[in-house]
Amino acid sequence: MEQRLECVATGEWNPMVTDSALLLHLQTEVLEAVARGEPLAAIADLLCRRAEALAPDTHCTLLAVDAQGLIHPLAAPSLPSTFSAAVDGASIGPKAGSCGTAAWRNEPVLVTDIGTDPLWDDYRALAQPLGLRACWSSPIRDRDGLVVATFAFYYRTSRGPSVMERDIVQTCLHLCTLAIDHEQGRQRNHRLAYFDALTGLANRGNFVHMLAHAAAAGVPFGLLLIDIDHLKVVNDTVGHVFGDLMIRTIAQRIAGAHPDLVACRLGGDEFAVLVPGCGTPTCLADAAHQIISAVRGLIEADGQTIDPHVTLGGALYGPDGTDGDALRQNADFALYHAKETRRGGYVRFTPDLRTSMLERARMVRDVDLALSQGRILVHYQPVVRLDTAEIIGLEALARMRMPDGRIASAGEFHAAFADPRIAWQLTGQVLRQVAGDIRYWLDLGIDVQHVGINVTSGDFLRGDLERRVVEAFDRVNVPLHHIALEVNEAVFMGGSDQVPVTVRALRARGVLVALDDFGTGFASLTHLLSFPVDVIKIDKSFVDRICTDAASDAIVGCIIEIARKLNMTVVAEGVETAVQANALSELGCKLGQGFLFSRPCSTEDTTHLLSMFAQQRDDLDLADKPGQPSKRSA
Repeated sequence: MEQRLECVATGEWNPMVTDSALLLHLQTEVLEAVARGEPLAAIADLLCRRAEALAPDTHCTLLAVDAQGLIHPLAAPSLPSTFSAAVDGASIGPKAGSCGTAAWRNEPVLVTDIGTDPLWDDYRALAQPLGLRACWSSPIRDRDGLVVATFAFYYRTSRGPSVMERDIVQTCLHLCTLAIDHEQGRQRNHRLAYFDALTGLANRGNFVHMLAHAAAAGVPFGLLLIDIDHLKVVNDTVGHVFGDLMIRTIAQRIAGAHPDLVACRLGGDEFAVLVPGCGTPTCLADAAHQIISAVRGLIEADGQTIDPHVTLGGALYGPDGTDGDALRQNADFALYHAKETRRGGYVRFTPDLRTSMLERARMVRDVDLALSQGRILVHYQPVVRLDTAEIIGLEALARMRMPDGRIASAGEFHAAFADPRIAWQLTGQVLRQVAGDIRYWLDLGIDVQHVGINVTSGDFLRGDLERRVVEAFDRVNVPLHHIALEVNEAVFMGGSDQVPVTVRALRARGVLVALDDFGTGFASLTHLLSFPVDVIKIDKSFVDRICTDAASDAIVGCIIEIARKLNMTVVAEGVETAVQANALSELGCKLGQGFLFSRPCSTEDTTHLLSMFAQQRDDLDLADKPGQPSKRSA
């Protein structure tokens, strides 16, 4: 039997072999090709050749039909290449030859005379010069019943199919369906493996492959890493549906910023863009700014409107790294720096960024170890009346006891606070110690008024700051009016709606709120009308120039006057000389903090200072009355 079945492969007809055996052999051979994972085009070519061998004097074609209804030849082995080129991209329709019409009708179409049938009016000039006189085409459907291809026999005489040819077509249609379904499954798996489902961009795995390939080629290119600004805020406030819309829209805008850019989504709010042929900092900066411009533009849905922004970090193949891993790490350093210093803008990698990032990583490790070993402690700096030097409050400042016993100031490990986990853990330690120290002073009969506690953006990210503050002070039975939460301008203006929500909730419980380092960030005086603030702390940089810089005197005087009219208290930070103290008093400032009065000191030394200089509660206070709401409503 095997010897007789060779006729199928050679095209030689052997009447001793039954039709059913020939069809079975055809089916087996094609199914084996599918099982081996042969490309669809190769399977289509094999199928057509074997069908033509079984049906002499025919020409077989297998044409794919895409989602837009356009035809693309998969196989036409016995017809000239000009035929396939002519029909590639043609549209299916009610008068589109046999194949285009069969796909349009979703049913077989038999034309026994191409020369006269109106279905061939637009294609007759293509078929007749090739000697094609008749055509029988059948649609091939996917599992959802949609037409995805057509299988056709062309004849050199005006006729229809024989019984054998009908059997061949039935077998071929079944095999085509299996082969196309297998190919669609392979393509789906490929897309799942290499493309992001939400945006359609290349995914992280695909990006890693492309980056390695680009680096191995040795041709100049640039890499941009991109973060969507404040995506978490969007998800938390208007929902993940809108957040997904925002991601999709930004992805489309990034991909469309320039035709040469290769955009990928790494996950979440992260994107990467390869910039082929980019070998200079100017070229990379131009690509970055094209993306920034392309992303701009309101996104609207269901009555919600968002103005999207992205932050970028970049690196160049060659000067910034010659392998994919190094280049990506350096671009990541640049992105991290951009998010801290140029949110909504672009920063290119420079070697000093690597140094600072590695130093920050070292600090994070050091602080993490100190937290686990109980070496984080709190020192206190008094806030005093400028006229009497009486202590009316304290500011709690984190310190770290080094392994050699030296006490390190916060400035020596401040960079570690940028890590949200470290900031969260350190604040927890400070809250516990401050609560315990206030309880200790109250038990001694020292009527300590307020202790300021600094909080960072990391303390607001988890949305649990209110609970943590309440639990820490309830645990030792300390009323919350003993706390002044100190928040700097950058945290207030950081874009998270969680900040004012949490601040208002704590104020409602009696906690005072101080706007720290006022004048050094990017808040304007008008923001004081909307921010829930009780105390303004004038930054040391203004105090340093008091009496020597008329502009500083004017600014400080304005701040004091505005705060007075808004019923806010003002504290001048960094007071180091009596001249500064006198000048501030003359401008109307009543409270100060700085080395002139005391350096930050331990709980023991602070206890001694409070016992001698703590103010009596019937005098000036940061709040109107102890335990009562502050002057401004929550």
